[in-house]
Amino acid sequence: MRAFYCDHFVLPLPEGHRFPMDKYARLRARVIAEAILPVEALTEPQPVAWDDLTRVHSPDYVRRVKDGLLTREEQRRIGFPWSMAMVERSRRSVGGTVEAARAALQDGVSVNLAGGTHHAFRDHGEGYCVFNDVAVAAMVMLDTGRVRQVAVIDLDVHQGNGTAAIFEREARVFTCSLHGAANFPFRKQRSDLDVPLPDGIDDDQYMSHLPDALDVVLATGPDLVFYIAGADPYEGDRLGRMRLTEGGLRRRDAIVFGRCQAERVPVAVSMGGGYAPDVDAIARIHAGTVAEAAQCARLWGRPTPCPPAPLPSGASALRQSADGHQH
Repeated sequence: MRAFYCDHFVLPLPEGHRFPMDKYARLRARVIAEAILPVEALTEPQPVAWDDLTRVHSPDYVRRVKDGLLTREEQRRIGFPWSMAMVERSRRSVGGTVEAARAALQDGVSVNLAGGTHHAFRDHGEGYCVFNDVAVAAMVMLDTGRVRQVAVIDLDVHQGNGTAAIFEREARVFTCSLHGAANFPFRKQRSDLDVPLPDGIDDDQYMSHLPDALDVVLATGPDLVFYIAGADPYEGDRLGRMRLTEGGLRRRDAIVFGRCQAERVPVAVSMGGGYAPDVDAIARIHAGTVAEAAQCARLWGRPTPCPPAPLPSGASALRQSADGHQH
């Protein structure tokens, strides 16, 4: 399985900024240290082409991001001060998802070790999202004829409002979001399938909603799934307001990959959000997603769903597989 990283393109954030920029470098280090993927499987993506950004975003918005013409209010809404480093980082993050989509169509599964910027709309960004990586990658795949139908499975704790709005009238893209009903964004958009969940939901309660949602998504016959595997439903996340454990999030990932593998639908993965004060916990959760993806990629040609990947030795949390038995 191939994965794409851009953690060395760092946003210059002010001291005390709550966005955990360091999680991306820690994630790549963990993927290598735990031998989840060999170093040669990790590639720096090219920045997405400006013309590809305008498949989704308005030319005026793209131009103003490029030229540093965003207003102070627009920068406040995004959550990052404008800089050339912000522009480069954002383009590389989108490029990682575009390249992961191409790789997934060849190999079955591929991962962007960043991305999931689902709050970016056609003409503005918000919620730490400048450009919408999944939306751009989906349109690149559709417009170039690589696929005819796409689905987005968004399991970040926050609704993918930008993605939903961008694809509201696009019949070739089915959007699904499982998210906190009372969490940001407080004005929700309409996905093709929204599953709003209450604050405080735990592993078993969350998993009781997931299979039915996947049934609906996969019944649309996608040629490619984009999976946003947010780490923010985690019980230790300061913005998530859910109570999923690290083991529960591994279980979630195993269910998604297993169902897509069983239906022979390639999966391009983006990391999504994660805001725990313990940045190592965020990196562990994201690394767990990469491990589940790698396990599925190894077994892609088999006719049965991918079994869960083994937890690293010494892991404190047991993971339950989709049948509810502990391993």
